[in-house]
Amino acid sequence: MTASDPALFAPPPGSRPPVDAPARPERLRPGARVAVVAPSGPVPEERLRAGLDILRGWGLDPVVAPHVLDTHPTLDHLAGADRDRARDLTEAYCDPEVSAVLCARGGFGAQRMVDLVDWRAIREAGPKAFVGYSDITVLHEAFAVRAGFATLHGPMVAAGTFLSDARTQESLRATLFEPESVRRLGLDTARTLVPGRARGVTLGGCVSLLAADLGTPGARPSARGGLLLVEDVGEEPYRLDRILTQLLRSGWLDGVAGIALGSWAECGPYEGIRAVLADRLGGLGVPVVEELGFGHGETALTLPLGVPAVLDTDGNTLTLDAPALR
Repeated sequence: MTASDPALFAPPPGSRPPVDAPARPERLRPGARVAVVAPSGPVPEERLRAGLDILRGWGLDPVVAPHVLDTHPTLDHLAGADRDRARDLTEAYCDPEVSAVLCARGGFGAQRMVDLVDWRAIREAGPKAFVGYSDITVLHEAFAVRAGFATLHGPMVAAGTFLSDARTQESLRATLFEPESVRRLGLDTARTLVPGRARGVTLGGCVSLLAADLGTPGARPSARGGLLLVEDVGEEPYRLDRILTQLLRSGWLDGVAGIALGSWAECGPYEGIRAVLADRLGGLGVPVVEELGFGHGETALTLPLGVPAVLDTDGNTLTLDAPALR
């Protein structure tokens, strides 16, 4: 199968775009084997070892995909060749002994390999927990649209926040093992940008990567009817303005049910960012909660993507209709 094969880009039979409730994976049990892959940037070995120790401390059996510690022969911002990274993800996900696939880090490069993944084989393998954020946004979208599976917007195994922040670790551990205990999501920092209450299926990730996905093969046609969860890193206010304007002009945000905002690390003073968010999103007429506590901040809560939920500015929380995992 090649990247030009139309079957790679076809939504699963019976899917109802643009936002439907994908199939939820099963929760993990002690002793479960989990695979670690590197779809994006190069992975520091010492940080990977530390992250694997945390997973072992949870009673998991982590295995590292063959090319996780590779570097691209000419592009040092990539963890190995595109086809190797795609093959690692496909083989790890389709391994019947693997219960979940966790990304080692974000960075850059998932868009280069997403069309090389065998999405037909992944659909046939059935839903499994898939965890990551940042550059992994393109893969969350692909799992939702091309495979019809829910995923977890959560910390990467070799990410600094996962290694250093206990609340970040516990949010992921509880979601994987005890998902019914984390159905009401949000940090105390959360507050109302636009009041209201909305119900929909969660989707989202890095807003710049959602914009970059527009017009690509297999991309989600719009966020209509969904609860959009977005954050980003290193985007100055004028660039964030341009990104949101692109999503607005394309019609991708038409009919979105509600929006939850995460962290905006290294994007400049927050009041400047907040002004852009209010200007660009305030006119949509839907509830918007800010600083919910996911993304590139000091604490990164694990949020499920593809699960029906309610966003309510009375408590500034996101409440899942059902646990993230079965």
